[in-house]
Amino acid sequence: MLTKILGRYLHPYRVQTGIVLALLLAQAIANLYLPLLNAELINQGVAKGNVGYILHVGLIMLASSAAVLASSVAVAYLSSKVAMAFGRDLRRDVFGAVEQFSTQELNQFGAPSLITRNTNDVQQVQMVLFMGLTMMISAPITGVGAAILAVHTNLKLSSLMLVTIPAMSIIIFFLLRRVVPLFRLGQVKIDRINQVLREQISGIRVIRAFVKTPIEEQRFDVANNDLMTNTLKVTRTFAFMFPSLNLVLNLSSVAVIWMGARLVDDGNIQVGDLTAFLAYLLQILYSVMMAVMMSLMIPRAATSADRIQEVLNTPSTVVDPVEPVTPEQRTGTIEFRDVEFRYPGAEHPVLQHISFTAKPATTTAIVGSTGSGKSTLLNLLARFMDPSSGQVLIDGVDIKQQSLESVWHQISLVPQRPYLFGSSLSDNLRYGRVDASDEQVWSALETAQAAGFVRELPDQLNTAIAQGGTNLSGGQRQRVTIARALIKDSPILLLDDSFSALDFTTDAKLRSALAEEAQDKTIVIVGQRVSSIMHADQIIVLEQGEIVGCGTHKELLESCTVYQEIVFSQLSPTEAL
Repeated sequence: MLTKILGRYLHPYRVQTGIVLALLLAQAIANLYLPLLNAELINQGVAKGNVGYILHVGLIMLASSAAVLASSVAVAYLSSKVAMAFGRDLRRDVFGAVEQFSTQELNQFGAPSLITRNTNDVQQVQMVLFMGLTMMISAPITGVGAAILAVHTNLKLSSLMLVTIPAMSIIIFFLLRRVVPLFRLGQVKIDRINQVLREQISGIRVIRAFVKTPIEEQRFDVANNDLMTNTLKVTRTFAFMFPSLNLVLNLSSVAVIWMGARLVDDGNIQVGDLTAFLAYLLQILYSVMMAVMMSLMIPRAATSADRIQEVLNTPSTVVDPVEPVTPEQRTGTIEFRDVEFRYPGAEHPVLQHISFTAKPATTTAIVGSTGSGKSTLLNLLARFMDPSSGQVLIDGVDIKQQSLESVWHQISLVPQRPYLFGSSLSDNLRYGRVDASDEQVWSALETAQAAGFVRELPDQLNTAIAQGGTNLSGGQRQRVTIARALIKDSPILLLDDSFSALDFTTDAKLRSALAEEAQDKTIVIVGQRVSSIMHADQIIVLEQGEIVGCGTHKELLESCTVYQEIVFSQLSPTEAL
């Protein structure tokens, strides 16, 4: 998966990558050439006292060193540019894939894991690309070239590499066997710590209200210590690896000098050749060290690449049709035809045999006990999920045959959880309609019974909203999200338990204003509070995923036992009638 991702996302930057590879090749050749020049300098210049030759060769070496330095700067610049662009493109595509996910795929991965995959995992792949372009390419070229030149310099000294390289290879093999599983486990533990932290930040009020701060601290400590323990195991492995490799490297250098001194003394090798051989040996061992570093980074990056590819390769269960169909007339008519929905592998469906019609200029309310499938029904209508069987139609056309954007353009949704973005209040209100005028914004706020508290804010529409709208109360957030949906001005208005945080007076005023402002829309309300839905033109009663009653409030009081139980649990007989 790592090579697949690298090949796919490096293709637009093949010119820059080619330049880097050419510079690395030239740099490797220069690095191999410098020891030869140094040997000639010692043998022909220093040993014979030829000052002119020393100056001539010395200038060539200085020029070569300057060229290597310049190419190193160019390689670092181009490599970082390619790696950063690669990371940007990969993050963009992962984010785009997540944006296309239905509720089913989002639940499958979970928010903490998706965040980790688009940040930490992308960073791991990005880092191995940068290190690969700067080191991994040049290391094998230098290592192989140095080995050939070392053998050419002196065959007897080269026999030392038959001991050195296998010794380093054995150390590397055993270390990799230990460290690769730890890298895979580390990513899972990062997911876990993100999950715990996200839950604790989101649920801080619940934690404090139930005096569970010490328990949550302990829970975070467990996740944190697990990550620390895993990381320590990796670090201890590294702590053993580098001294071991350095020991082999230093022992090899000592052996070369000891054996080389004897050869020099016997006249079998010149001092310059011994210096060159030592330089080649160091280059070989340096290349091995670089290979070790990359071999430690590649398994971690490969694990991250697998996790990223899993997101990119997971198809959404909600997709655009190949040839979208556009309804002849946009009126906002909704129809469910024998709809069933069940989660993959579930024994029982969440919804079954759902059939009803909601027409423009009418209000349809959906009520039922907790877990009866009310919000799922709304999610099917908004096409956040697709039904297992049956059809959901808008304006006479199955929404599966319509493009996703065209369906979403027809719907203004007020979700069960009133979520606001970390921006200004104005930006949040204009989220569905950027060109809305101030008059339209204030009109929607008046309808949603939110204009009063907005006028009291220090900067009114320009007030900064915290992420999730946490600097507003629950009732204020609900009213702002209702106003946001009204500003979008779509033919269909979906209200998913959107009055739960409002007091009865505000609830009544909002329903009255809404009936006047949105009288030409198809309104679908999911509600728990009977007073919020009893005046609807049509009330659908759900029980265990099936429709057990459909009619007006008065009709259901006479014919539906489930509805009677819901009503009389909240209202007195006088209020109910």
